[in-house]
Order: sequence, then C-alpha cells, then structure tokens
Amino acid sequence: MALPVLYSYRRCPYAMRARMALSYAGIAVEIREVSLKDKPAHLLQVSPKGTVPVLILEDGLVLEQSLDIMRWALQQHDPDGWLREELRQQELLVAENDGAFKQNLDRYKYAIRFPEHSAEHYRQQGERFLEKLEQYLQHNVFLFGDTIGLADIAIFPFIRQFAAVDHAWFETAAYPKLKLWLQSLVNSALFESVMVKHPSYTG
Repeated sequence: MALPVLYSYRRCPYAMRARMALSYAGIAVEIREVSLKDKPAHLLQVSPKGTVPVLILEDGLVLEQSLDIMRWALQQHDPDGWLREELRQQELLVAENDGAFKQNLDRYKYAIRFPEHSAEHYRQQGERFLEKLEQYLQHNVFLFGDTIGLADIAIFPFIRQFAAVDHAWFETAAYPKLKLWLQSLVNSALFESVMVKHPSYTG
C-alpha cells in the first residue's frame, strides 16, 4: 500500500474523530468511503465486525477502534499536545461519552425504536452529560484547558449529533459554554477539512 487505508463513513461520529486525529497529526491516508448497505469485501475480510472506522497500516496492522486510531495518530505526531498530562482524566470522560451518553443519544435520536420512554425522557438522561461538560467549560475554553485535547475531539462529534436531533430545543437550552465550544469546533478548519465528501468505495 502506498498509504494507510482508512475505511470510513462521513457522518459516523467515531469515524469523524479518527479522521480529525489523523488530519491533525499530518498523516495522509487513502479514505475509502463505505456504503453501509454494501460494505466492501476487503473491509469485512480485515475486520469482520464490519463497522467503521478501520485503519490498515502499511505493515498490515489493523486498528479497528476509533480511539486506537486516534492514539496511534497522536503518537506519531502531536504538535499541540492533545495527549497532555491529564490524559487519564480525559480518557475517563471519553469513556462516559462512549458509554452511558452514547446509549442515551441513540435512544433520543431513534426514540420510536425505544417506546418504553419518550424522546424527552432520553434527552433528559443525556443532559446529565451535557451538564457535566458545561461545568468543565466554566473556566476553560476547552474541556481540559485553553487548548484542544484528546477529549474535545473524541466527544465533540457526539454532542454535535445530540444537538442536531432537535436543533430548536438545543438553541434555547441553558448550556452557553457548551454551545460556544461546539460552535468553535464545528467551524474549525480541521473539522471542515475532514467533512469533504468522497464517492463510495466499490473495490
């Protein structure tokens, strides 16, 4: 392979954070945009679980988890110190995002599939995490200081998705610091650069 291969799906939050870390670290990859209805045979061969992102390095090593891809990219090059001293605290916050918050996000977004409770109930469950992030941002521009860290990029795509479920509600919600944080990341050159559309890979 001339370049590492990244199987990706443009709108997947896990793939977004992997692409952002790779781009930030200056690592060129061949992006293969996956059609979820027609997954490439090669993707299923190297990663039978069939989810994205999946990064295949030049030596054949396969990274199947977005956080593993992020850590690998930052270990190659981390000019602004995303892997800073409080890495353990960052990872704990990311774990909460990927666990309880992601579950509530999915139920809020697809509430019709989870009729046990209303969408508002699932939103309120998710708001517990939003409230925690709002507190983190009371004295800092980003979650762990005045510069971006691993946690900001790992969590941001999921907050973006949560906000988009009911944009009118989010606009009136009492999370002023979180909104500023979200908007700064949405408008960043880094995010815009990784949201370029690619044709579906058919190889």
